[in-house]
Amino acid sequence: MRKTTFRLGLLAAASLAAAALPVGAALPVAAAEHATILMYHRFGEDRIPSTNIRLEQFEAHLAELTSGQYRVLPLPEIVAKLKKGEPLPDRAVALTADDAYLSIATEGWPRIKKAGLPFTLFVATEPVTSKVKGYMTWDQVRRLRDEGVTIGAHSHTHFSYATLKPDEVRADLATAAALYQQELGAVPALFAYPFGEWNLASRDIVEQAGFQVAFGQHSGVMQAGQDFFWQPRFPMNETYGDIKRLRQALNALPFPARDIEPREVLLRQGQPGNPPALRFSLPANVKYQDRMTCYPSHQSGLIAVKGIPGKTADERRFEVKPATPFPEGRGRISCTLPTDESGRFRWFGIQFLVVR
Repeated sequence: MRKTTFRLGLLAAASLAAAALPVGAALPVAAAEHATILMYHRFGEDRIPSTNIRLEQFEAHLAELTSGQYRVLPLPEIVAKLKKGEPLPDRAVALTADDAYLSIATEGWPRIKKAGLPFTLFVATEPVTSKVKGYMTWDQVRRLRDEGVTIGAHSHTHFSYATLKPDEVRADLATAAALYQQELGAVPALFAYPFGEWNLASRDIVEQAGFQVAFGQHSGVMQAGQDFFWQPRFPMNETYGDIKRLRQALNALPFPARDIEPREVLLRQGQPGNPPALRFSLPANVKYQDRMTCYPSHQSGLIAVKGIPGKTADERRFEVKPATPFPEGRGRISCTLPTDESGRFRWFGIQFLVVR
């Protein structure tokens, strides 16, 4: 299987924001149409820092999450409310982990369970079925399920769906579904793309397979009104898992981008469209649009934000284009807007994949 790596990009936007609410501050009573979804992979596996969170970091995360400032909810509840247009509490959060690494069962879940928090595990079926060293067994997956963990789908082979042919994606989903049914008695309703990588064809196949939602690995706030088949999560690892970044993610607000172009996020090296000209619209009543900052993952500094004609009178449209092409692999663009709330900013991310 392909080794997972992160190109999380520059998150300097977070550094420009004010400090997060102090620990112990009262949780505001407010309804919201968004939530922060945190994503982990390994716990205490220090030899693989790109996908690992150190145990002392994670324990600090749990202390923050249980400080009274946030509402950690089951991911299925968040998905259901957003799809129905029902309100969520402000600063709603869900905890997720991908791939079914053994350290999730031995280190991560015991700490989450002790803290009394809900948790979702996205399981790739091939490494579990093949009993690959360092992964959980089906018995361990079932034990977590029986203890209250929501099990989500994460493919069979854990190959990038963006690089597979449509029939290969369908076959992979079918194999995984048969194993979920055999081992768990049901096929999960939630899906996470391997590596957070997808293209238009695979996105549509995942939706047609009957899932309720599909998540990537691009930073941003899950919100109503966005495509439910490329929802964001904030990746947490050793480099991007300090308490300051966690608070910035937990206090982030939705960036209500609409009519996002290009719709296809799979790019080819040396071909037109790389670097991509990212275009989106914002409602005219969203404040501080003239203070928008956007950052690429592959170069230092800001990307120029260009205003372009909108499609309606009640919106403003923008174009953001990096100065140089993304290299092969994953590339991200992150944009933020300040808000009137101290320590909170709107955060939008999109992930592209460049292949030969």
